[in-house]
Amino acid sequence: MNIYNILSLVLVGLIWGGTNPLIKRGSEGVSRVQKSNFLLQILFEFYYLWSRLSYAIPMIINLSGSIVFFYTLSQTDISLVVPISNSLTFLFTSVTGLLLGEQTLHFRSYIGMLFVLIGVTICVSSKLDEIKF
Repeated sequence: MNIYNILSLVLVGLIWGGTNPLIKRGSEGVSRVQKSNFLLQILFEFYYLWSRLSYAIPMIINLSGSIVFFYTLSQTDISLVVPISNSLTFLFTSVTGLLLGEQTLHFRSYIGMLFVLIGVTICVSSKLDEIKF
């Protein structure tokens, strides 16, 4: 593992976590799409979502995070990639939601974020002797 892999994992968490609240916001109103046929329902929901830039742009950015994730997965131990990227995604989703005014964080949320950071630090430090700068 090298410093670029660590930065890639942080980037994945930032991309996924930063876009999740934006995707949620962009998908508002999709529940109003009502069709009698199941297939038509899916097609109209798909059209509704992808015709809105407030959904499409964050989703495309989010999917680009998947490209970075899979590249990093090919270069790094899976036991690090999955927990670190998912933990950081949670952290960045919480922070982005807070910045967008979606939620207020409570004391337990801050404790949870602290535990996430401690866990990520433990995961990375366990491989510290293998990290190449």
